[in-house]
Amino acid sequence: MTMDTAIRNEEEPATLLMRRLGLEARAAAAELALASTEAKNHALCQAAANIRARSGAILAANARDLAAGKAKRLTAAMLDRLALDQARIEAIARGLEEVAALPDPVGTVLAEWERPNGLRISRVRTPLGVIGVIYESRPNVTADAGGLCLKAGNAAILRCGSESFGSSSALMSCLAAGLQAAHLHEAAIQLVPTTDRAAVGEMLRMSEFIDVIVPRGGKSLVERVTAESRVPLFKHLEGICHTYVHADADIDLARRVVVNAKMRRPGICGATETLLVDRAVAARFVPLILDDLAAAGCEVRGDDESRTLDDRIIPATPADWDTEYLDAILALRIVADLEAALDHVHRHSSGHTEAILTEDGAAAERFVTELDSAIVMVNASTQFADGGEFGMGAEIGISTGKLHARGPVGVEQLTSFKYVVRGHGQCRP
Repeated sequence: MTMDTAIRNEEEPATLLMRRLGLEARAAAAELALASTEAKNHALCQAAANIRARSGAILAANARDLAAGKAKRLTAAMLDRLALDQARIEAIARGLEEVAALPDPVGTVLAEWERPNGLRISRVRTPLGVIGVIYESRPNVTADAGGLCLKAGNAAILRCGSESFGSSSALMSCLAAGLQAAHLHEAAIQLVPTTDRAAVGEMLRMSEFIDVIVPRGGKSLVERVTAESRVPLFKHLEGICHTYVHADADIDLARRVVVNAKMRRPGICGATETLLVDRAVAARFVPLILDDLAAAGCEVRGDDESRTLDDRIIPATPADWDTEYLDAILALRIVADLEAALDHVHRHSSGHTEAILTEDGAAAERFVTELDSAIVMVNASTQFADGGEFGMGAEIGISTGKLHARGPVGVEQLTSFKYVVRGHGQCRP
């Protein structure tokens, strides 16, 4: 897609534009449901090769997006999510290849059994159909979402934010070339060619064309999608993730993990936003972790008890316990014990990811059993809350809901199933 095309489509009314994309996606989905594994994998691998070959053009487009973002005074966290470099481009290409290497879920028999009357019943994976993805400033989502939808036999309609439009368009051209090389329907992956916000409203009403929508962005975007959508959602509201340093934590391990969980990339949804420290180790641990976080450039906002241990801690407000900062800011609370830590998480978690750092196996098991977040970890950084790190190749997002898909949404989660019943003339009495 060229910029001229995008400009022409800006002039096309959003209703007509989105209806056209929906019709084309439906036609593509019908073909993709029957596409061979070999064709889908070829498209993904060719797209990866294109991304590497066109990295210069992608970086140039990203530089323009970054310049515009700075002019709009985007936050440092937003700019980090938007930014691409050679390493991130390589990770995007490698992610597509990893998706290609995954088993094809379409047609997999999940279960089969025979009834006393001789009927043979099987439950078989099928594509969902057309998936709409609405996202903001992370251009890598263009490749991740497009690639995952394709592997699962779905057509995708991708709507990126205006911040990443140039970068996403450059990546989309690589995906389109991959589809062409594999002789797959050109509308199998479509990027909405306009930054008009009315296109989002149209997508949310396109229940006759789109089977599920995945919103991937900030709280305001997800709240709007949740309020307005007539299409089912894989919903991820916020990543208010917690790390709890238990009384029996290995202090050196805890220092490494906490800094990574917060500061590796503060702007992603798996970043720890609240650190809970057991009172039994607080006097020893808090000054050490404050040294580490200060060296990394992190601001810490704490409760009254934590502030008696280190005067670098800024007073926390009640809102801090319910805030997804997506920035180099961490909320810190001292808790009496595991019971108090669990109580805090139950009251303030968004259901995304929680971690306990401990050498006590019984405490760890209680933590993972009693918490019902999508991802619960023991002695590991919450930044591992990622489909690629789970061996899924990539993810389309982290679902914090409880229906159909939960946690990282990968290839298998982008399928449904049907029942196939085989008989030999049986009639129900």
